[in-house]
Amino acid sequence: MTTTTFTPGTEARLAVARQVADAVLFEGYVLYPYRASAAKNRLRWQFGVLVPPAWTPVAEEHDFQHTELLMEPRQGATLAVEVRFLHSRRRTVQRSRPDGGFETVAELRLEDRLLVPWDEGHEETVRFTVPVAELADTGVVMPFERPAADTTEAVTDDAGQVVGRLVLRREEIRGAVRLSTSELDGPYRTQRLTVVVENTSDWSPDESADRDAALPRSLVASHTLLCLDGGGFLSMTDPPEWAAGATAACRNLHTWPVLAGEPGRRDLVLSSPIILEDHPAIAPESPGALYDSTEIDEILTLRTAALTDEEKREAKGTDPRAAAVIDLADSMPPEILERLHGAVRGLREVVAPNAPAVPGTPAAPLGAPGDPFTGVTRPATPWWDPGADASVDPAHDHVLVGGHAVRAGSRVVLRPRLRHTDAQDLFLHGRNALVEAVLQDVDGGVHIAVTVDDDPGADLRREQGRFLYFQPDEVEPLPEDA
Repeated sequence: MTTTTFTPGTEARLAVARQVADAVLFEGYVLYPYRASAAKNRLRWQFGVLVPPAWTPVAEEHDFQHTELLMEPRQGATLAVEVRFLHSRRRTVQRSRPDGGFETVAELRLEDRLLVPWDEGHEETVRFTVPVAELADTGVVMPFERPAADTTEAVTDDAGQVVGRLVLRREEIRGAVRLSTSELDGPYRTQRLTVVVENTSDWSPDESADRDAALPRSLVASHTLLCLDGGGFLSMTDPPEWAAGATAACRNLHTWPVLAGEPGRRDLVLSSPIILEDHPAIAPESPGALYDSTEIDEILTLRTAALTDEEKREAKGTDPRAAAVIDLADSMPPEILERLHGAVRGLREVVAPNAPAVPGTPAAPLGAPGDPFTGVTRPATPWWDPGADASVDPAHDHVLVGGHAVRAGSRVVLRPRLRHTDAQDLFLHGRNALVEAVLQDVDGGVHIAVTVDDDPGADLRREQGRFLYFQPDEVEPLPEDA
């Protein structure tokens, strides 16, 4: 086992996965409106937090992550391991005194930002390689330590004059990475790989300690990258049929492994505290990290750009990453912002080769010379258009309800609470309504489109075709229609 620099090939493969891994590392790091004073930014570090062992009985949080998955290594293969996490550094703000000293303050106002106390996340990485052959039986253990340290950063004004400083306190962290393999029974050379990342810090909380005291001694947003230089891993969500049972028997606690990198390759795995699908990727339209949990880039960018100048000053002083989000939103050109509005991926024709045209409809040719769909015909009217099926007529079709025909123009009483499917049922139950159409879906289900009596927007709904829909057993014909 060695902690030397990875080979160029391994480094290049891991770099492919780090863009997604960075998103995991900073998931929910700082939330909109990116100010330390915001209530949502006072309770932080929700994903992948491995606390000191002595804190687990107090807060019912975890001090380890346990990953199991299957791999098929080639003879002599080497496994590269990269464990990544954030180490919380507690920031204190101090102001310069006339005598040359410093005093701790609640805030320090500058022209472009407002500095306040905050916990910064410092990226930490544990990297090593180990021959797969050494992982058999008891495996190997890689201990690591990050000692306590204090650092200071001078704060200057626009004229370059020192007006204060930031004191960053880092507590000691100790941990270990444990790896082992076991052979699976059967004709295939498949092994179960176990990776355990644990916090082994010996910190003991006193009676007054809270979660804020434990976080600087915790591994935050902890996740693991694994790379085989020969062979591959099996997908946990889509394994081959012969490995389905062994895959289901794998134990994954507080983390979940997925294949990473380009689709089709199996040499790279990301074990993440956030459940992902195989081969996750950052949307190419995303112009930069916004750090907000479950972010929607367009909405966050627009809302961030709309913050007041004072709000932006505080956000810029909260954290360098928050400041970068403010600068990104303020400097984003319109053409980049337009890209965030949405994208269509994988759109293609869904037709069967040599599919016959729908009888009675003119066909348009599809495909060019050399195209595999050359000669395939496509109906001029799409399948989802009511005009594609002459047997369907929503304006005149009817459905029998309690032995009575209900069609467009019928009046009914709504009884949706029989199904209890929507909170709106409470308001619609017992209301009278006018049937606008009777429709059938592609599966043969019948839906009754209605407008509710006394609805001031009924005419607008009718004009736009935005009706309320109910199934036949959710309505009763009114007596005059019986």
